[in-house]
Amino acid sequence: MKKLTSTLPNMLLSLGIICIVAGALLASVNDLTAGEIAASKQKKLESALKQVIDGFDNNPSEETAYFPTLAGDSLKIYEAKRGEELIGVAVESNSANGFNGNIKVLVGLDTKGKLLNYSVLEQQETPGLGTKMDEWFRTDKKQQSVINKNLSDGALKVSKDGGDVDAITAATISSRAFLDAVNRAYQAFAAMKGIQVDETSGATESTDEWDDTTLKQD
Repeated sequence: MKKLTSTLPNMLLSLGIICIVAGALLASVNDLTAGEIAASKQKKLESALKQVIDGFDNNPSEETAYFPTLAGDSLKIYEAKRGEELIGVAVESNSANGFNGNIKVLVGLDTKGKLLNYSVLEQQETPGLGTKMDEWFRTDKKQQSVINKNLSDGALKVSKDGGDVDAITAATISSRAFLDAVNRAYQAFAAMKGIQVDETSGATESTDEWDDTTLKQD
């Protein structure tokens, strides 16, 4: 085969062919791995749902809806049921205020707004500092734990901001972001209940008269 002369048109032709072949290979790899990636994400979600809410017998990932926060965006809520009874919800929340960007959490709440548990889905915080949020806020030590706190009483804040939650040592920004994500989860839950959240305190009306069987949907 005659060798192509080293001219500008020939070089552009060669580069074009290389780009087309590389693009085709990347597309093929993406198609081959897309299913595995989706399955991995679904498995991680199902594991997180079981972590934040216990005892449901439905498939919460098939019973979802979006509800607004005070910031005007909407969060995805998964309904956990035992039989026909709603026993709690899992709210997929986030905060863009982390030390290194976005934090994504799944927050489990009972039907009165009590925080059952949480799972950190994504975070890019500093290793050994902000990354401690995975366990810090459920550790029963001093004022670290947020488990069983009723968010209808008001927004969660770190002690430095006048709240009653101990921030991760040397990671106050990460701690604030985590609590922001949790508070936003409660705001979406309150919207699901059809009740107002005070924009200053984050508190809502008494939960004693809430009807757990008639939650409002968009």
